[in-house]
Amino acid sequence: MWYTTVCKRAILEPMKINIVLFQPEIPQNTGNISRTCSATGCALHLVHPLGFSLDERHLRRAGLDYWDGLEIYEYPDNNAFFSAHTHEKMWFFSQKGTHNYWDIPSEELLSSQDVWLVFGRESRGLDEDLLLMHRERCVRIPMLEGKRSLNLSNAVAVAVYEVLRRSGFDGLKAQGSLGKGGADV
Repeated sequence: MWYTTVCKRAILEPMKINIVLFQPEIPQNTGNISRTCSATGCALHLVHPLGFSLDERHLRRAGLDYWDGLEIYEYPDNNAFFSAHTHEKMWFFSQKGTHNYWDIPSEELLSSQDVWLVFGRESRGLDEDLLLMHRERCVRIPMLEGKRSLNLSNAVAVAVYEVLRRSGFDGLKAQGSLGKGGADV
């Protein structure tokens, strides 16, 4: 049975960042991404088939205690996802992207209440036909020639923090305090 789980989370107003993973394969990456989503107030959208079970020990371990604060949605396939989100402006991250992620004009990136950042599987990325349908919205994170890609969870973190930087880190605690104890990140 396909379901949607919505948990209590910190809400970024007025903007909401949505992270979409098409057919992720490695549970630890998805766990790390879930932690990034939870810590930044992003929603996580998982498009099946997944290369793992959501109750896998490695997935839960990578997300640590952040699962309770995560807004997560699941879709049985690409068609179900796109049917549910027909009017959203999405940005597709791919090594095949013809624009760099910082080339997206801020007024276009932040023009609506929802920002959609889309990523593909670890082994092959997003399908070529999907990229071709959205050619002008395909962006890349630069890297050395001959390197295939960044780790998926690292790429998501780069993209999320670029959007947050442009929005002035609205809704996030941006100041720390030394000498108060607590966990170090």
